[in-house]
Amino acid sequence: MTDRRGVVAPRAENLDAGVNYVRGWAEARGSADALAQQLHALGLDADFSGLTADVNVRGDGLVRLGTLRPETATLLARLVRAGAEVEAQRATPVASR
Repeated sequence: MTDRRGVVAPRAENLDAGVNYVRGWAEARGSADALAQQLHALGLDADFSGLTADVNVRGDGLVRLGTLRPETATLLARLVRAGAEVEAQRATPVASR
């Protein structure tokens, strides 16, 4: 798995003794837990049953959302869009609104 900037390397399946995987995994675990809490508060935790922490070959943490139903992906897109709109409004000075 690689994003368009080449930031995300393949997941770590064969571990290298010189890479600190625990730090990356722990960071991913904290982020996955924070996301899980928010999903639970919204009643969406069952829709994200594949949410897990992982690590790539470089030791970078990854958060896997798992397989989603199409309607869950659409809802996630709406939530992200709504959050981005709120953030954009916060960034706009009150006189400009």
